[in-house]
Amino acid sequence: MNEEQNYSVGTPGVKWNSADKAQWRAQQQFKRSYKECVLAELEEIGDDFELVQYGALSYAPDDYPLFVIKSKHWKSDRKNVLVTGGVHGYETSGVHGALRFATTVAKSYLNQFNFIIVPCVSPWGYETINRWNPNAVDPNRSFYSESPAEEAALLMAYIRSLDTEFITHIDLHETTDTDNSEFRPALMARDAIAQKHWDIPDGFYLVGDSTKPVDAFQKAIIKYVESVTHIAPADENQRLIGTPLAQFGVINYAARELGLCMGLTDAPYVTTTEVYPDSPLVDDENCINAQVAVIFAALDYLK
Repeated sequence: MNEEQNYSVGTPGVKWNSADKAQWRAQQQFKRSYKECVLAELEEIGDDFELVQYGALSYAPDDYPLFVIKSKHWKSDRKNVLVTGGVHGYETSGVHGALRFATTVAKSYLNQFNFIIVPCVSPWGYETINRWNPNAVDPNRSFYSESPAEEAALLMAYIRSLDTEFITHIDLHETTDTDNSEFRPALMARDAIAQKHWDIPDGFYLVGDSTKPVDAFQKAIIKYVESVTHIAPADENQRLIGTPLAQFGVINYAARELGLCMGLTDAPYVTTTEVYPDSPLVDDENCINAQVAVIFAALDYLK
């Protein structure tokens, strides 16, 4: 029996309707607090940054205000950096890596860079430890015009309003065991389309944009992160998550074609991190440190 038939929602071979999505949503449980775990940390950003609310999610606006951390003393002669976390809310170290960077080492780079740091794009997903939003839509496949995901649409509108060119966009993610145990089976059930199976890599890797892979940039990040955590080895077919290896620890996706967050801007230097928090070789702190290390390495390269 395949994963689609095993899934608890829907009829095998039939795409989900609104009732199926409502059933799926009713099964989700709140496991942690966006207010206590994320918004509370925003109080620690310091005097060099300001909080800017760029929207609130309409399905629970009081619970899910959305914030960016922005350099307070924005200078036109500095390069502009975008860091995003929590596009997939369940990918914990992405959220807390963005927060850790903003509240610690970011200030040491303020003479060279302006920062826009978005710590948690999908707070409902953060609270329910979920890949999708409550409408069963994946925000990280929704960064395009007339987006079906409010999380993506609000961030796109804010970035457009800045009318700013970015030198780099670093999007902080994780690949977890639940990608295979929960989220891929859910995707198969929702869309009634078989999904290719791939093993979860044990270790850290990067996803570049295939339209601008900037191989030397990715290589510099991998080299630095290797001192913090282990890099995922390729499988016997020289692939990671079913995608051919571009170089050690790096694969490439077509960012805009897939509606990925890393395609949000025209930044020439783009990367998406993939931390593996389920490895026996790491803990929560190591995962957060790996995310911060990526930003640190990217900025050092761009200096």
